[in-house]
Amino acid sequence: MFKHFGGSLLFTAAGLVLGAWYGWELHGTIDGMLGIVWICAVLAVLEISLSFDNAAVNASVLKDMDPVWQQRFLTWGIAIAVFGMRIVFPLVIVMVAAQLGPVEAVNLALNQPTEYQRIVSDAHIGLMGFGGAFLGMVGLKYFFDSEKEIDWIEAIERPLSKVADIEAIAIGLVLAGTWATSTMLTDDDALTFVTAAIAGLLVYLAVEIVNHLLEPPTPTTGDVAKAGFGAFLYLEVLDASFSFDGVIGAFALTNNLIIIAIGLGIGAMFVRSMTIFLVKKGTMSEYRYLEHGAFYAIMALAVIMYINTFAHIPEVITGLIGAVLIGLAFWSSVRWNKANPAPEDALI
Repeated sequence: MFKHFGGSLLFTAAGLVLGAWYGWELHGTIDGMLGIVWICAVLAVLEISLSFDNAAVNASVLKDMDPVWQQRFLTWGIAIAVFGMRIVFPLVIVMVAAQLGPVEAVNLALNQPTEYQRIVSDAHIGLMGFGGAFLGMVGLKYFFDSEKEIDWIEAIERPLSKVADIEAIAIGLVLAGTWATSTMLTDDDALTFVTAAIAGLLVYLAVEIVNHLLEPPTPTTGDVAKAGFGAFLYLEVLDASFSFDGVIGAFALTNNLIIIAIGLGIGAMFVRSMTIFLVKKGTMSEYRYLEHGAFYAIMALAVIMYINTFAHIPEVITGLIGAVLIGLAFWSSVRWNKANPAPEDALI
């Protein structure tokens, strides 16, 4: 186990130490320092819980890759995942939301955290609209699937799969939720919120187009995976698209770029380790409801981001909800495995 997760554990320790130092520099108190460490830890749990589906998809491609390219994905890929998507992408969001140039945005993030926090807070409505719409589409796509064979909560999931063939039903639900939320806001905030939510929908559709264009040309991933570099690029684009939910969701916990980078960076390391573990151990199908729990967490976070535009939900609740849902899904999977032992297990 340590062979697969040892590097992530060391990275976690280093990240939490860095978070503690940054918290002390920012607040100068033990409570402030511990608060920053707590948020970093919660962000890491959030990233891991939201990215289990990412690890599952990665594992399905990575298992057919040459060991050399597997290692390159774990090393080069983590640099792209942490420093590209967890630092550059949030900075771009802040630049757009606050209408700042890159130099000014970086200066605020590193040297003027209080002012940076204020500017991002002023863009709160737009960030919640963009993130909530994007996350909503990510979650709904999973449940509105007529070919989904396994249901965790049948009373919810089975009716959704039955109407999955209706065109654009997920988009319609997100738009309806966007309109309903906008009625709770002032006219100016409502316009900002609706505009940002539409932007979130468009970004989601753009990601889907990219994923479709980069799909393997055959029903299996073998041909693409064996191509080495091509499979590496394929995985990186998939990873970037999956990381949007964690990056956007992080703004529900904190607007501080450094804290986001530390927390999501820890989570990204564990997602990489989880991917390798699933490939090496072949245990992807052992816990049948874990993926369901991840997508329920995505949906819950989308709803929370919409609600946060007019009523504050405590950050601790926001951060823990993904971990709780994943835990329940894992527990349900264990119970199902005990009630339905594999033939070889039944003979033991």
